[in-house]
Amino acid sequence: MSLDLNDLLRDWPHEPGMIKVRKILGSDGKEKIQLRIDLGLIQMETSGRPDGQEPHDCESLLEYHQQRAKRNEKKGEKYALDAEEVGELQQEGIQYYHRYISLFQLSDYVGVIRDTQRNIDMFNFVSEHAQPEELAQSVEQFTPYVLMMQTRAKASIELEREEFATAVKKIEEGIEQIRAFYEGMENPEAGANSPELGFLTEWVEEVRAKQPLTKLEKMRREMDKAIANEAYERAAELRDLIRQQQQNKK
Repeated sequence: MSLDLNDLLRDWPHEPGMIKVRKILGSDGKEKIQLRIDLGLIQMETSGRPDGQEPHDCESLLEYHQQRAKRNEKKGEKYALDAEEVGELQQEGIQYYHRYISLFQLSDYVGVIRDTQRNIDMFNFVSEHAQPEELAQSVEQFTPYVLMMQTRAKASIELEREEFATAVKKIEEGIEQIRAFYEGMENPEAGANSPELGFLTEWVEEVRAKQPLTKLEKMRREMDKAIANEAYERAAELRDLIRQQQQNKK
């Protein structure tokens, strides 16, 4: 059997600037995710740790450290992560990053929310336990990007349902979360130049523009048009209907 990966990749060429993802059935009968990169591909499990490993008989290194931290807490002892352990957690987080960007391309938004939340939990755990505290900055710096991807997934679910108002709300919540992160870091300049905030701010305006008008908004526009055309009787009828609608909402 040839071990040359070119035989496998020839029919699935890499295209610069494009994220190419597919699902395949593994030899174990389970579905796998493949991400095409310039020098080959990355293959991942659809759940659990992306590489399928179970470090220390746990689903992930994060879960392993969380369990140890809980045991220490029960003993009244502080749990600390050293530089090597933070580095290992960061490398594990990259696996989940590869999977959630792949899942986003596959429109598996629930999976994106799961994996982004997992990395956010890891950032928070490292922030709480890294010694010295400065070690946490190596992972915390990615928080705005992960929050942006999670927000995109949450809003995309609502857009698929054509729930435009809810999608707008989800994007606004994501924007506030990212702003709160920068405020907590006391770095307003970085917040002002944040590409994540820039993207979400533009996107929420696009979604608002596509949002269908409500019945009340349609009547208001029709009334304005009637007034402009000096159709005052029709404008008065619409005015009364609008007032009735507003009263019914109270």
